Amino acid sequence: MSVTSEDFLQHIRAVIEVVGTGQAAEKRKAAELLATTVRNGGVIQAFGCGHSEALAMEIAGRAGGLVPANRIALRDVVLYGGDPLDVLADPMVERDPAIAHRLYELAPVKPDDAFVIASNSGINGAVVEMALLVKERGHALIAITSAQHSAGVESRHPGGRKLGEIADVVLDNGAPYGDAALALPGGGAVGAVSSITAALLAQQIVTEVVAQLLADGITPPVYHSDNVPGGKEHNAELEARYAGRIRRIA
Repeated sequence: MSVTSEDFLQHIRAVIEVVGTGQAAEKRKAAELLATTVRNGGVIQAFGCGHSEALAMEIAGRAGGLVPANRIALRDVVLYGGDPLDVLADPMVERDPAIAHRLYELAPVKPDDAFVIASNSGINGAVVEMALLVKERGHALIAITSAQHSAGVESRHPGGRKLGEIADVVLDNGAPYGDAALALPGGGAVGAVSSITAALLAQQIVTEVVAQLLADGITPPVYHSDNVPGGKEHNAELEARYAGRIRRIA
């Protein structure tokens, strides 16, 4: 296999086609859970570590997205919990189950909230423990993960479970084992997949949630771009409905 930008484009097009057109039942169920959350005045809590945080950024606080959505991130223990910054200097922090408890306690979570958690491998301690906490507390949980990668590795959580084994709905991001798509002659690969397909899945789910709300005669609480006339005012009015429940930081 050659390694060029065109090769990656061809590969990612094929993966996008499979991910984008498949898993219709799972996407519909995920949207139903999130639409119920919005109808009931709840908030969608999105969480991911490392590059999977891009999924949370895709769901919470962007133009065209739902206003009742909040991003949970590892740095919350510093920003909201007062922990020293060097806590985040440890590259193994996402493998620590204990940090999930801190993050959940610090988050503005209410009983009607639902969670979307992304992890390509689905095996690290923080993500798995957060999933277990979410289900123990009765929240709906949607997982976005790589079925191929997760199946090929052991869990790093003390309980031995993986994200995909815990969630109510599991969406496969179509990424290969190791995430990167184009094999290199000396070993390894280049061209990561998971962030692209996770963004696609996130936008498909949000679009379907909005479709379901419209079908119910509900005006969807959707962000306008701050960079269009009236957008900032529109957004501020909607955000006020969820004051103290959604965090909007740089």
